[in-house]
Amino acid sequence: MITGTTVRRFVRHALIRTGLEGISLTRAGHLWRAAAGRGIIFTLHHVRPATSTRTYANALLSITPSFLEEAIQACLERDMMPLPLQDLPERLADPRDKRTYFCFTLDDGYRDNAQFATPVFRKYGVPYTIFLTSGFVERTRSIWWETLEAILACNCEIVFDFGSGEKHLPLGSEIRKTFVYDRFMDYLTLTPEDEAVDAIDRLARSVGIDPLALTDQLILPVHDIAQLAEDALCRFGGHSLTHVNLRRVDADRLKHEIEGSLDTVERYAGYRPETFAYPYGYASAVGPREIQAARQAGFKVAVTNLPGVLRSESAQDPTAFRRVSLNGNYQKRRYVGALLSGVPFKLPDTRKA
Repeated sequence: MITGTTVRRFVRHALIRTGLEGISLTRAGHLWRAAAGRGIIFTLHHVRPATSTRTYANALLSITPSFLEEAIQACLERDMMPLPLQDLPERLADPRDKRTYFCFTLDDGYRDNAQFATPVFRKYGVPYTIFLTSGFVERTRSIWWETLEAILACNCEIVFDFGSGEKHLPLGSEIRKTFVYDRFMDYLTLTPEDEAVDAIDRLARSVGIDPLALTDQLILPVHDIAQLAEDALCRFGGHSLTHVNLRRVDADRLKHEIEGSLDTVERYAGYRPETFAYPYGYASAVGPREIQAARQAGFKVAVTNLPGVLRSESAQDPTAFRRVSLNGNYQKRRYVGALLSGVPFKLPDTRKA
């Protein structure tokens, strides 16, 4: 039952680790200084202590507070300056400004961001942006990848219809759970997303898991958002209404998802957001149409998850900024140094998603 997604996952993981180790060992960044550009925007999701209960499939979405601290230290040691995300376009566009910058962004609005990440940012005086999905905040939309992880964690077998009849899926080992998770990933790419999420929710309820209760457990509530909005280092941005792949929706839904997030974040945080993060953010989830829609909605900055460092010319299209994931599978300080060098994004196919 090894899926193509699973094979690609393991191959990509091995290639990335090998590349980061090679760049670190050879100190390639010292030989190719121009590759570092003007700085970096980091993507984070969960920040929380390590635990052995999480599956490999979602491990990339979670880093520890100590690794976050190491990443900040690595930036500061390179004389990079922390900067609020919304200030980047002006700084990058100034030809007199030769400084390098780093920004931290956190997608989805998890409770652990406030509990574990905020104290680290405060310790170092580093500004950060949290992107909120309204359906998560209001507990009307489940987080399918978290729901799926919970299903796989507490069952030895599940039964699911991927469209060609019910399949019995054994979950007797971690590797089998990874294979099944990846089969659902393939299902999500071939099925309308709302329909797929509803199907996963039904599966969850059939095995005693309430997907919206799980959302409530994981996501910041409105009163916590309002409290965190008083922190001068924290800014909130939009992350759509339902965290749907925007390239797969029609023009009306696209407009509603992006412009609607302006109103909802303003209601939660008390100010109009200037920044937006495209859900998923990879190449098959954000393209020219989505970038133009964010610009037309009035966002000053919008970020993808296409990998790459900042360059002066990035200011020409601030609703298409690239970001670099602080990935839970690569929590080593030397890997942060390799990412800051910009060299990984000069290698073949690293700019693809």
